[in-house]
Amino acid sequence: MNLEKINFKGWENCLKLSNGEAELVISVGLGPRILSYRRVNGVNFMKNFDEQLADIRKDEWQSYGGHRLWHAPEVFPRTYYPDVEPVKSDWNGRVLRLQCVVESTTGLQKEIEIELAESGTEVKLCQRIFNRNPWAVTFAPWGLSVMAPGGTAIVPQEPFVPHGAGEGESFEYARPLVLWKFTNMADPRFVWGKKYIRMRQDDRFESKQKFGGTIKAAWAGYALDKEIFLKHFEYDPNASYPDGGCNAEFFTMPGFLEIESLGPLAAVEPGAYTELNESWRIVPFTLTDSDDAVSEQLKGLI
Repeated sequence: MNLEKINFKGWENCLKLSNGEAELVISVGLGPRILSYRRVNGVNFMKNFDEQLADIRKDEWQSYGGHRLWHAPEVFPRTYYPDVEPVKSDWNGRVLRLQCVVESTTGLQKEIEIELAESGTEVKLCQRIFNRNPWAVTFAPWGLSVMAPGGTAIVPQEPFVPHGAGEGESFEYARPLVLWKFTNMADPRFVWGKKYIRMRQDDRFESKQKFGGTIKAAWAGYALDKEIFLKHFEYDPNASYPDGGCNAEFFTMPGFLEIESLGPLAAVEPGAYTELNESWRIVPFTLTDSDDAVSEQLKGLI
């Protein structure tokens, strides 16, 4: 396992974590942002906004791309705190711990622990948000992965059961599916399949699209360049999630697509924190129109 300080696209304050098979580049000059996640010599699954990397604005929030930690529900200006202060980092040879300063306008403090497996591509993220206010604050942790353009998000449906399946058939709904006011279900970037929902990133379409839901299977994928980024997150059937019950949301527009995981809404007491765990993996994958072919390739991985 190797951790080194590097210059990434002109940013001097970055760290590269590598095990010889997979690597991550993390900004610690601000953010933090996981700006790159890839197999060694493979494609970077993370989108970078190069024009923002070259133009850091101290008084304005910018995405910069990559993976970031936010707090939900999305409220302006609370959510859009300009996280441009340096990040404290600590490395024990196994886990890289990143700690932000306390946000001056919210009283919240973000922390991310990153653990890369000794071999292979698996990465574990433990994401915490502390309440440093003298009063309780209700929010949810929110992990947003901004994916590189040209790929397709794959989101599992609930197991299909035909109507009239026999005696004792359940008439309960499968799960909530949440749409936004700007969501167009007829958009050709969507495929509403039996086993999967697909949403394609395609720069030919200028409109923004978003959907979310209770993803009980607790994973989603992003197929790109003969590989797939698999993101596992969490689902608690007893929890209350933001945005009508979303533990995951998916957004696209020209240039990128986001795979977002959300933790439960909770009233976090002073000095306490709420936590969101994810794990990532990159594996070979060939995208086809067949849901069965997708399932066969992902067998044993999800």
